[in-house]
Amino acid sequence: MKKLIIIVAAAFTFGACNNSVNQEESEAAIQAAKRETIDSIASVNAIRQQTIDSMKAEEERNKATVYHHYHTSSSDPANPSSGSTATTATTTEAAKKKGLNNTAKGALIGAGTGAVAGALIDKKRGEGAIVGGLIGAGAGAISGAVIDHSKKKKEAAKKKEEEQKKTEE
Repeated sequence: MKKLIIIVAAAFTFGACNNSVNQEESEAAIQAAKRETIDSIASVNAIRQQTIDSMKAEEERNKATVYHHYHTSSSDPANPSSGSTATTATTTEAAKKKGLNNTAKGALIGAGTGAVAGALIDKKRGEGAIVGGLIGAGAGAISGAVIDHSKKKKEAAKKKEEEQKKTEE
C-alpha cells in the first residue's frame, strides 16, 4: 500500500512538472503569436503609409502651372515691334482626392483582422496569419466594394432628383 501511494505521488509530481513545461511552451507560443501579429499590423501600416505617400506625390504632380501668352498689337504701323508680349501664370489644382476608397479600407481592415484571427486559431501561427490575412483582405475588399456601389447608387439618385427639381422650376 505504501508503495502504491509513493508511486501515485511520484506520478503526480512528474505530471505537475511536465504540465509546467507545457505551460511555458504555450506561453512562448502565445508570445510568438503576439509578436507575429504586431509585425503583421506594422507591415499593413507601412503599406498604408506608402499608399498615402504615393497619393500625396501624385497630388503634387497634378498641380500644374498653366501659362497664357498673349500679344497686344501696336497701334503704330511704322513700328510693328512696339507691341508687347506678356505671360501670366495661373496655378490650377486637380480635384482633391478623398483618400482610400471603401474597397481599399475594407481590404486593409480585413487583412489585419484575418491575420490576428488566423494566428490565434491555427497551430502554425505564421501560416495561420498569412491565410487569415488573405481571406480577411478578400472579404474586406468585397464588403468595401458593396459599400462603394451603394454609395454610387445613392449619389446617382440624388443627382437625378436635383435635375428633376431644376427642370420643374
